[in-house]
Amino acid sequence: MAEIYLDFEKPIVELNKKLAELEKLGIDHEIDVQKEIDALQEKIAATMHEIYDSLSPWQRVQLARHPERPYAMDYIERIFNSFIELHGDRRFSDDKAIIGGFARLKNKPVMVIGTQKGRDMKSNVYRNFGWPHPEGYRKAIRLMRIAEKAQTPIVTFIDTPGAFPGVASEERHVGEAIAANMRDMFSLTVPVIAVIIGEGGSGGAIGIGVGNRILIMENAYYSVITPEGCAAILWKDRKFAPQAADALKLTADKLMEFGIADEIIPEPRGGAQKDHAAAAEMLRDVLARNLQELSKLSPQELKEQRYNKFRAMGKVDEKVIASVVNEDNI
Repeated sequence: MAEIYLDFEKPIVELNKKLAELEKLGIDHEIDVQKEIDALQEKIAATMHEIYDSLSPWQRVQLARHPERPYAMDYIERIFNSFIELHGDRRFSDDKAIIGGFARLKNKPVMVIGTQKGRDMKSNVYRNFGWPHPEGYRKAIRLMRIAEKAQTPIVTFIDTPGAFPGVASEERHVGEAIAANMRDMFSLTVPVIAVIIGEGGSGGAIGIGVGNRILIMENAYYSVITPEGCAAILWKDRKFAPQAADALKLTADKLMEFGIADEIIPEPRGGAQKDHAAAAEMLRDVLARNLQELSKLSPQELKEQRYNKFRAMGKVDEKVIASVVNEDNI
């Protein structure tokens, strides 16, 4: 399968094509073109440095949605051992957009839960394109309660544009399911780590995202709404998604700045899709360290830390509000 490139990566694609042509020329005509190859490789490295070190928020959103990016199951297969998937919410059905089960991380038991997308049309329909129904969230909290009984830490992988907004989902009370998960996750007495590995969209993300630690991959995003949704509301046109992405402050560095994320997990140059194994190795080490740190806290300390973390989010600067109010004569 041909490698998929995004629009802003076209300069790299063109240079790689020239490099391949130059190498073929040298082989076919038996001439020494090593000097030209070295110069072109240096130019490719410089171009990659220029592009990937100055990505805009919208470009990072595009990387977070890259079709070759590793999904939850890709990380589970590479990071954990002895994964045993558990199914169903015991009330309606088994939502394939959320997976979960017991596994081992460096020989220590954990409960792993994550939103899962598909690679092609068939698997995407099976996974509902990563949009969970209410029964998915009810399955997730059921597994979390099992983990608590077993005194097992919980790791969640978040990669969803949001909870499924269809009629059937609303009829089965998706809002209530997400709210109940948030409430019950605050009461868990075991360590909870939430990892945003791709898209972290709205309530669909927070439904399994109430953690003692919130980790985010370098090119993932976490936002109250997708850039397209924000653009449709504010500008009445989805073409303003790049401006919306910038205004939403949804990138990993901004989330760290605002105290929402606790740590940024680096990715291979160009994004996690370039090397799934390397991305998983980076994530494994960070997970193991954070779980070790959280294991030192008592059940009550874990509950209090989780509660205080989320209570501290979204502080309002009253002086700024007052200034805006005075200027607009509100």
